[in-house]
Amino acid sequence: MAEVIAVNGDELVLQVRVKLDGSMLNMEEAIQSAVNEMGRLATAEALKRFDTTGAPVQIGNVRMTSKGKVRKCYETPYGAVHLERYVYQTSSGGKTYCPLDERARTIISSTPRFAKQVSSKYAQLSAQEVMDDFKTNHGRPVARSFLQNIVNVVGSIAQAMEADWMYETPKLDEVTTVSVSLDGTCVLMVNEGWREAMTGTITLYNKTGERLHTIYLGAAPEYGKANFLERLEREVYRIKLQYPNATYVGIADGARVNWDFLERHTQYQVLDFFHATEYLAAASHAMHPIDTSLRKLWLELACHRLKHELNAASQLLSEMSNMLPNRQKQRLVDKLKSAITYFKNQRQRMDYNFYQMNNLPIGSGATEAACKTLIKQRLCQSGMKWKNQGISMVLHLRALISTKGRWEQFWEHINQASLIGLAEIC
Repeated sequence: MAEVIAVNGDELVLQVRVKLDGSMLNMEEAIQSAVNEMGRLATAEALKRFDTTGAPVQIGNVRMTSKGKVRKCYETPYGAVHLERYVYQTSSGGKTYCPLDERARTIISSTPRFAKQVSSKYAQLSAQEVMDDFKTNHGRPVARSFLQNIVNVVGSIAQAMEADWMYETPKLDEVTTVSVSLDGTCVLMVNEGWREAMTGTITLYNKTGERLHTIYLGAAPEYGKANFLERLEREVYRIKLQYPNATYVGIADGARVNWDFLERHTQYQVLDFFHATEYLAAASHAMHPIDTSLRKLWLELACHRLKHELNAASQLLSEMSNMLPNRQKQRLVDKLKSAITYFKNQRQRMDYNFYQMNNLPIGSGATEAACKTLIKQRLCQSGMKWKNQGISMVLHLRALISTKGRWEQFWEHINQASLIGLAEIC
């Protein structure tokens, strides 16, 4: 049992009694319950500090008067807190306004810290896993609908304020190179089947090629990618303001729309080395269809040459083109033709020897990893189907969490901002 003993200015004194009997596990659970009870009492007192005295308030040019106190249930990290607080309305009626909710930065019926916990967990776990986690590890049950409502509001804030809220990049050693990369992977949509969601990364490197920091971006499936590319362009613009003298490198696979974007924003465009080696691996079956040891040797040497030798892409293209007339089986011909076409279209972006000599990145590993960690791990679990809004909310939150420092900065923005209209006000 917990109770408030005294309230002295900005200090709160609580007293708690905990019965210690049974096993250690039983006692720990009793302690957890007592801590939650204290948390509810302290949070109730904290919320009261953001309420008015009931006197009229002025919101812009609008004068509002109190309708008296109305009881509301606030969800907190420690459980539900029921509190009576003043609500206001204009003389002509209409929506009611609660100063406490705005001042305390509550989100719907959640305190800000609980909304932060909920949205962080939901961004990484399924709704059922979040519910189980809160009940098992925090000693407080949470309804699925509550979780989803909170995530929708927090995600909406992330979307609505993305263009306006600036995020600081961590203080780093000298940044000499910035890579910009984008890729997509498919997720299962309700009524639409498999659609491509996008990821983008902006990675900062020092003069030795060491990766210092990565900014992540995720986007729900859309036709044409215009919204995603606009968001990525905005992030690139902000980084260029911060590091105007860095060398900018665009890395992607062979999709034309990717190069159209990267050519506008980077000095060098590099075909992801791994994608190039995949085509060499396919071509190796045509170069040596019978002897597997020769096939393996050819592939190893081809990859090494492509990475380290001058004009290797053109030389390998000639080798594959010269071999084509000697192959009759359609399967082998198709593999060679595919590799030949790919190298013809991309060889100007395969100068890997030059890139490495200048400590420029040659792989989109961060973006490939983002496809898995940002999208696949959360959105492609067994049985999952998504609507566009749900994907968008989750990816915005996961990108903020994945980018070092941004999650805390995002909540600091919320803490400082006035969010009338984004939180429920009645």
